[in-house]
Amino acid sequence: MNLVIQLKNQSLRFFAIALLLIVSACGNNETITSTTEISPQVKEEDTEEREYVLVDGSSTIFPLSDTMAQKFMNDNPENQVIVGISGSGNGLKKFCIGDTDIANASRPIKKSEIDLCRANEIEFVEIPIAFDGLSIIVNRNNDWADCLTLEELTKIWQPNNDDKNKITNWKQIRDEFPEEPLSLFAPDADSGSYDYFTDAVTGEEGRSRKDYQASEDDDLIIQGIESDWGSLGFIGFTYYEKNQDFVKLIAIDNGKDQCVEASSETIANGTYSLLSRPLFLYVNKNSLETIPPVKAFIDYQIDVANKAVISEVGYVPLPGLLQGKVRERVEKLTTGSVFDGESAVGVKLIDKLFSEKERNKISGS
Repeated sequence: MNLVIQLKNQSLRFFAIALLLIVSACGNNETITSTTEISPQVKEEDTEEREYVLVDGSSTIFPLSDTMAQKFMNDNPENQVIVGISGSGNGLKKFCIGDTDIANASRPIKKSEIDLCRANEIEFVEIPIAFDGLSIIVNRNNDWADCLTLEELTKIWQPNNDDKNKITNWKQIRDEFPEEPLSLFAPDADSGSYDYFTDAVTGEEGRSRKDYQASEDDDLIIQGIESDWGSLGFIGFTYYEKNQDFVKLIAIDNGKDQCVEASSETIANGTYSLLSRPLFLYVNKNSLETIPPVKAFIDYQIDVANKAVISEVGYVPLPGLLQGKVRERVEKLTTGSVFDGESAVGVKLIDKLFSEKERNKISGS
């Protein structure tokens, strides 16, 4: 039983307690998910007696968070994990005002969000949990496009106030394409996927044309692409894999006249470099120190024994070297972001997690 709760302007804490009683009465240990606004308060008085964990954020990470939560609760039936979906931006806002224990994010925390956390005296530990790639998708009946260049993606998505130059037809992208109206579908502006894509494709986070079908629900994006012959959009690779029978994947030219598709292999080996990215958990340091289920759930997710879960859900696990460094950060309660509010586009995670001296030692060994 996976309960999807739709809450507006209510306290998740109140509903969490009520729902935990319902779930306990039913004898089930499943994630309770919320797809709308949630507003609990993670206060310092939440100590050892608390038996639930509050998580919210990225829809991209939700399948992993949900799977981990269910497996964790199967092994720890005395605890409950409550997972919300509101997008990376909204999830981090809630986290930085003390509303949740953990924020799921498909991009690094921004400087404005770091400032918000600081203003509310929220210290956090940043945990890269896996790698993912953004997949460019079209309608499966599209028989003219198999690969697009970065320049073509930029031309499609860049903001343009001049309707004359706005790309509204496939033939405007490439002369050999047909006269087919172009419809665009993508995550909304609160999504970390949107932030990452616009940064990589238009050169500035949040900079894109606004006349596209936006949704925080990846399933609705898939449905839009599936129902529109001339559609194009982007979603996380995991969601593409789940829906590959309904949409078509487009490769990206790597600039060397080689077309590379998103796959677990190309994301892991770095050949799908333009739209590959790390995914993050941000955990409240106070919760990590004082609420045993929070510490237990984080330890569960970064345990080497559960690395296979990441692959099973469709993400790319961190290599052992990086995973070891992440565990070290958790054990030492290392706070702050290694990205310091900056973008992850074109940045290697190893360069952020390890000092130059450490990297030289690794490369020399």
